[in-house]
Amino acid sequence: MILLTGAKGFIGSRLLSRLCESGHKVKLVTRTTCECEFSGVEIVHADLTNPDTDFDLLLSGCDVVFNCAGEIHDEKLMRSLHVDATERLVAAASRLASEERPIHFVQLSSVGAYGPARGVARVVNEQTSENPQGVYEETKTIGDSRVAKNRSNAFFSYTILRPSNVFGQSMTNNSLRQLGRIVKKGLFFYIGSAKKDSVATYIHVDDVVSALMLCGFDRKAKGEIFNLSNDCALSDLIDGMADAQQVSHPKWSLPEAPLRLIVSIANRFLYLPVTQARIDALVARTSYPSTKLRDTLGFIPEREVPIAIGELFTQKPVV
Repeated sequence: MILLTGAKGFIGSRLLSRLCESGHKVKLVTRTTCECEFSGVEIVHADLTNPDTDFDLLLSGCDVVFNCAGEIHDEKLMRSLHVDATERLVAAASRLASEERPIHFVQLSSVGAYGPARGVARVVNEQTSENPQGVYEETKTIGDSRVAKNRSNAFFSYTILRPSNVFGQSMTNNSLRQLGRIVKKGLFFYIGSAKKDSVATYIHVDDVVSALMLCGFDRKAKGEIFNLSNDCALSDLIDGMADAQQVSHPKWSLPEAPLRLIVSIANRFLYLPVTQARIDALVARTSYPSTKLRDTLGFIPEREVPIAIGELFTQKPVV
């Protein structure tokens, strides 16, 4: 039996489909009313942030836990879900794990644990020092530490997966679609040497789900932290958006320093689509190679970002 949290989310819902298609029985935890189209799914109504929840009962009969629950909007709820609830889940799993029923815990996290992407070229791997910035990133990283800290029960094991920016047609974050609309209107421009040097750090949701499955069921994944990204040149991502919308590839570039000054002054009086944070993203040269995931589990992403990005601009959902 599999315990799955966050099954109604962007990644969790796709993982639920994959688990059911693979013949696994799933116990789905949700706070709200939920209907499931798959057979073999047990729906349990429980609030993971409530300390009175019976976590031992939730985990009863389960061999693998996929903790995909995450709060991306309300910062006030992040610590209770990412840290406290994770601690309780892990503690219950450690208590219940036995020789007859070992329990493996898979934690879905984020490369945000290593800090924001930077304009200076930087290669981030699993040995890079953690430096989370922002409430979401900080609480997810603390939650990871609760999973990985030493436990007295040898029959409890864990894997932590840290993907970069996850995309797919059913995503609710519209930042990539907004960028695509700018490209379609011919208003996109590169900043400084971004066309030549900048890196787009994205991974398709289907590849994240495939990696999660390996983390859950491949014995070689136990006790490991894996980064996951399918990096490409920013220019390839932008050209992929242009091709999907049948428009010309952007070619213009503006110098970075004067643009930052103009944006800093103008945004005091006007709302502009260009912000300092967006400039940071467009000049970022940080990469997240998935070398360890490849070498340990043989995993290589299948969905090339410049091609797969086109599904964000189609009318019908991709199944």
